[in-house]
Amino acid sequence: MRALLSDLFSTLIPGGEAERALVNERMGAALGVDAVAFQREFDAASYERFIGAYGDLPNTLRVIAERCGGTPTDEQVQEATSLRRTLAQRLLGAAPATTLSTLAAFKAAGWRIGLVSNITAETQLQWPGSPLAPYFDATAFSAEVGAAKPEPAIYLTACNALGVDPTECIFVGDGNDNELPAAASLGMHAIRTLEHANTAPHWPGPTIKSFAELKGLAVAQ
Repeated sequence: MRALLSDLFSTLIPGGEAERALVNERMGAALGVDAVAFQREFDAASYERFIGAYGDLPNTLRVIAERCGGTPTDEQVQEATSLRRTLAQRLLGAAPATTLSTLAAFKAAGWRIGLVSNITAETQLQWPGSPLAPYFDATAFSAEVGAAKPEPAIYLTACNALGVDPTECIFVGDGNDNELPAAASLGMHAIRTLEHANTAPHWPGPTIKSFAELKGLAVAQ
């Protein structure tokens, strides 16, 4: 093994589901639309948001608000945008110290490290300032790649950027979006983590309780 590929949400950092629900409710209110309808349309558009189909965050929120029958002003869109960006920044700053030290161990051992994440534009903008960013040699963000897990293209983008074959990679994730079987189908050694969520209880492959359990692999190779 030469490279470590990792998911982001519910793997390196908490998924923040409760916070997301609260922020989505507040965004709906800011945009002047029904909160339940906004949540429904926001969830329904997840794939399109992941691949950046609607452009930047302000335009995405405007599109979704209009689907709910709203006609938000620029000021309302900006207020909702600020709520979502603040959430992204807060979640990116929530990586456990043990996760950061594990990434440092892999880096010190000479591993190539890549991120493979289904994220929307606002998280990608916040990434460079996160405490995680310095440990990564490459990122494959769905909004930038135009493909989302479990599509092979997003994994292969990370592999190409790192200069490795999929068979030389460990992939670790909570299992959302069928990411683990997809990684394994490409020849990666896929590992499920339970640290932040029990997303894929039926995954038959290797499972760890925390990201820090990977540290032994960094020096074993």
